[in-house]
Amino acid sequence: MKVGIVGAGQVGSSAAYAMALMGVGTEIVLIDRDADLAEAQAQDIAHAIPFAEPVIVRAAGYDSLTEAAVVIIAAGVSQKPGESRLDLLDRNVAVFREVVGSVMTHAPDAILLVASNPVDVMTFATWKLSGLAAERVVGSGTILDTARFRSLLGAHLGIAPQSVHAYVLGEHGDSEVSIWSSATAGNVPITSFADQVGRPLGPEIREEIGQNVRDAAYTIIAGKGATYYGIGAGLARIVRAILDDEKAVFSVSVTMPEICGFSEVALSLPRIVGKDGAIADLMPALDEGEREALTASAKVISDLSTSLTF
Repeated sequence: MKVGIVGAGQVGSSAAYAMALMGVGTEIVLIDRDADLAEAQAQDIAHAIPFAEPVIVRAAGYDSLTEAAVVIIAAGVSQKPGESRLDLLDRNVAVFREVVGSVMTHAPDAILLVASNPVDVMTFATWKLSGLAAERVVGSGTILDTARFRSLLGAHLGIAPQSVHAYVLGEHGDSEVSIWSSATAGNVPITSFADQVGRPLGPEIREEIGQNVRDAAYTIIAGKGATYYGIGAGLARIVRAILDDEKAVFSVSVTMPEICGFSEVALSLPRIVGKDGAIADLMPALDEGEREALTASAKVISDLSTSLTF
């Protein structure tokens, strides 16, 4: 099955590389305004195929998206010195107007997977611009934040992160909410598990882990300029769930008619993901503090989304 990627920069190319190594899909098409960049990325990834799975990787134009099952949108513009976040958003909406229009012309039946930041607002913008049903426009949301949360918890508890079941919800950003009240290790509540293995999760440790989840991107960006491997792998995992109709559960962003008292807000909840996109929302049990934090996160996204001009 064909997968398109619009935007062949670090995130788009990392997603393509991860898909190639994982054997996701049968053909990956890279599209970028800089055709030389797209071609170089495609060739470089294609040279890894003999060591991985038999996937075709090539650079092309939008007309090659015909019959694509999924199109990842990783395009966008960088923030200029002195530019406000709202100005950046308006410029990105202008880019997305062109990108989404071109994608819909050639692949109207594709699931759109949005990776560009701020991802929740851009997921909302993509939904508005595409005219698709909300479940067919999926943002990568907090899938990476959730992976970071599980990784840090696993390291603290001395277990594999795959055995940790915990989510980060809301915005992919500073207002994100780490959900402790329903977190488990195996089928044991996370705090009980921690006590049983002699690695308690007191308030200070929980605050430290939550802060490290929120600050991970800043730490990585300070060290190497950008984050891309983690989200590339996350995007590949979502695409595989769509192509194989796995009905797997991920914390991804979808525009909801109403959430926490706000209308038409895209934020992350656990969602069932399959061939038709994000087909069901799952609201975990939240304590009072988590509910308040999720409401605050929804407000941050709503304020930005309602400021956009289409």
